[in-house]
Order: sequence, then C-alpha cells, then structure tokens
Amino acid sequence: MTTSAARSEVAGGGVALRGAFCGIAAAGLFGLSAPVAKLLLPESGPLMLAGLLYLGAGVALSLVLSARHGESPGEAPLTWSDAPLLGTIVATGGVLGPVLMLVGLTRVSGVAGSLLLNLEAPFTILVAVGVFREHLGRRERLGVAVIVVGSVLLGWRSGSVTGNGIGVFALAAACACWAVDNNLTQRLSVRDPVALVRFKTLASGVTNLLLALAAGAKLPALTVILPALLLGAASYGLSIVLDTYALRLVGAAREAAYFATAPFFGALAAVPLLGESVAALELTVGGVMACGVGILLRARHGHRHQHDVVMHEHSHAHDEHHAHTHAVPVASGELHSHLH
Repeated sequence: MTTSAARSEVAGGGVALRGAFCGIAAAGLFGLSAPVAKLLLPESGPLMLAGLLYLGAGVALSLVLSARHGESPGEAPLTWSDAPLLGTIVATGGVLGPVLMLVGLTRVSGVAGSLLLNLEAPFTILVAVGVFREHLGRRERLGVAVIVVGSVLLGWRSGSVTGNGIGVFALAAACACWAVDNNLTQRLSVRDPVALVRFKTLASGVTNLLLALAAGAKLPALTVILPALLLGAASYGLSIVLDTYALRLVGAAREAAYFATAPFFGALAAVPLLGESVAALELTVGGVMACGVGILLRARHGHRHQHDVVMHEHSHAHDEHHAHTHAVPVASGELHSHLH
C-alpha cells in the first residue's frame, strides 16, 4: 500500500545522534587506512592494493551475511531494479575513487594526502544540494567554503608543481568520484546496508584485481596480502556499512560533514606510522580545515519539510508514521520491511 498522505516532520534528535555516531565511527576507520595503505603500496601497486582492500571487505561481509543466513533482520533486500545504481556506485566509488586515491598518495606526503581527502565533504554536499536538492543552510555553506580554501592552500605547499600537482589532482578526482558514490548510495540506503556494501566491495575488489593482473601486476607476498585484507575488512567493510547507516539517518550532505573528520584521523596516524613530521604550513592548513569541519558539525537540520506519497520499501517499525496492519501481526517496535 502507499503512505496515507504527504506529511510534515522535523528531524529527530535521536536519529541525528545515531547518524553522527555512525558517520564519525566510519570516518575514524577509513581515515586510518590512508597511512597504512601508503606502507603497503610499494609492494603491491595502486590497482592491486585497491583490489585486496575491497576483497577483504567483501569476504568479511559475506561471512557476516552467511552467519545471518543471507539477510539482516528487518532490512529491505536488494532488487534487480537497483542494478543501474549499483553499477555506477561500483564504478565511481569502488574502482575509480580508490585507484585515484592510491595514485595520489604516492605523490604527496601521508599528512598532506590525508588532509586533502577533506575535499570529499564539500564535493558530496555540492552534489547533494545541486543535483539531489538536499537543504543546506548558511552555516553549512560557510563550512564548505572554509574546507575548500584549506585544500587549495595545501595544494600550493611545495614548489614541485609536476609531482605534487599530479598528486593533488588525483586525490581531488578521487573525492569527486566518492561524492557521486555517496549520493547514489544514499538513494539505496533504505536497503540492507550489509548486503549493499558486500555487493559493492566484492564487485570492486574483483574488478580491481582483474585490472591489475591484466596490466601485468603480480600478487604480492602474504606479508602484504594478509594486512591488506584485514585493513579492507575494517576500513572499507565496517567503515562503509557504518557510513551507509549515516547516509540513511541524516542524508548525504550531513553525512559528509561527519565523514570530513576522516583525514584528521589519517593525518594523526601518519606521524607515528610513517615517521613524518607536521610542518608549519600543514598545521595552519589543518587548523583552517578543522574550523570548516567544526562549522559543519555545529549545523542543525531543523526545517519542516514534506514527504510525498510514494510506493517504497525500507526498514521500519510501527509508529505514528507507519500505522498499518499485516496479515501476520508484527510486534510494536519490531523492525521489518515491505512495500508500503
């Protein structure tokens, strides 16, 4: 059945808090992957490492789904109608994005690379607002502008235009790919997040591995494969599942604000892991970006809006917005999914 009527509502505080937790936890796990991946790159190469990272995530999530007998309780399954979005998500977020990021990381320092990944936030917000018509207030627009200014300053950190310029461009292009991926994933976030991310990571992992082998790359030693698989399980598998929940709960524009903290986790980890020092310019740029992230995090989504009548399927419990009956009774508060 369809929803009974269009209605107005404001975002709940509990939902916003859960979205913030999922977004920041996802950011922390993903941010740590940048300096660790930089350690693994010399023995693997960008395509091979991207394949191993995503394959580790896909295998881990397959084990989770297997333990649950192929589905998450109360979640809506993926359908064939999702195929076009899934294909685009895999191409942009699972293949182009990671490869461009890893190429970029070979041409900039770990600290600079981690901070440049802040561009994902403003790119995601611009796509969410400009293409998908999400609401963005003045405070959020200011935060986007501050982060972009910091990223531009970071791109000028060295006089070596050739090397660092290519690295900066590759990382910016990776963030643009992830911006598209984030917004399309938000469209599918009503589906089972574990099944969605499992499909994305397995497809991305296999594609990147095949591309690497076709280009003449060889599988690295087990001392590289095993850490890459484990890193992928945490920083790509669990991280992306948590991020998908954040997309569902707060939308792509606000998820980007929380995920913008990822580069700061990476920048901090790069110092002990890579033995890098933080220069005065990087500290300044980091401070500018931190101000932008802070502005975004302090923004509140409280305007009233309407949801039009539409046939859809998503995980829900019976409440004031989902008051309907079933042939087989469903307990109050129990999560379930069906067309309605």
